[in-house]
Amino acid sequence: MTTQRRGVSKNAESIAIEKKIKRGNAQRQASSWRGNVPSLLLLIGATGLVSWMYFTWSDDLTHTLVSRGEVYTQPRVFTVECSEDYKRYKHFPGCTPAKCGRAISDSVVTLEEAQKLKRLAERGLSLGGSDGGASILDLHSGALSMGKQFVNIYRYFKNEIKEVFTKEDFELYSDVRGRIQKAISETFGLDSKQMYLTKPTFFSRINSTSAKTTHDEYWHPHIDKETYGSFDYTSLLYLSDYGLDFGGGRFVFMDPNSNRTVEPRAAPLLSSAAGRVSFFSSGSENLHHVEKVAWGTRYAITVSFTCDPDFAIDNPSLP
Repeated sequence: MTTQRRGVSKNAESIAIEKKIKRGNAQRQASSWRGNVPSLLLLIGATGLVSWMYFTWSDDLTHTLVSRGEVYTQPRVFTVECSEDYKRYKHFPGCTPAKCGRAISDSVVTLEEAQKLKRLAERGLSLGGSDGGASILDLHSGALSMGKQFVNIYRYFKNEIKEVFTKEDFELYSDVRGRIQKAISETFGLDSKQMYLTKPTFFSRINSTSAKTTHDEYWHPHIDKETYGSFDYTSLLYLSDYGLDFGGGRFVFMDPNSNRTVEPRAAPLLSSAAGRVSFFSSGSENLHHVEKVAWGTRYAITVSFTCDPDFAIDNPSLP
């Protein structure tokens, strides 16, 4: 995985991020504590060494930004002020975030398409899977969780791969990726031709099994731009339903004064409903984490985009 890191001294931006974490600490201490033990996570990002204190927030500390029961046929947009992160990277007119925020849409992908993509993920992940609670399948690189490590699915299962995936699977995946890119460009006023798919872009399967390695620890707060460098826009397509297929596992934006969650949904409450897509600018204005899954299995696809053509990747193809 290519990571772009640039060491700079701690500034007002990184101090503000630390304050967000400390705010969660103070809120939790003021609430009823159910015995969850806090864990210390040290993250090294583009702003240098930052100490993060991570806590599992209880429901009373998290406000619902978009609930499972709401249906948005047009993107529901929540604008936030852009961070300074993007100034540390090369500027790309027509793409580099100037209007930042987060948005949710239930009309980018149909229910039938979401179900097909979930079956694709189930078939691929059935060949392996992590010993812990978080498994990934990357159709681009071929990375597949296997026990406590990763294997290349195209090499490890080269004789079986065409029995697992079809050409139509990859065509659907690429088509959905294109529609997500279009939705992001229209929402944020971008030139879609200046946006490029980047890595990592992958399917995820998360359950309540205890973590066995750091790769299973998906719940830590992070900033995509700091973590991956190339990210400018991040999207998440949900393939399973909060409250039906799994509990916990909500995506949480960590804002200065409160935490705000997006509840996943893939099954229809109305006949026109479809798989939910959440997308957002990737800087520290959208610091986030995923709650631990309490029960069931959460399936999703992370699709990421960059403005830098040097970090572009192609759509996957069946070997």
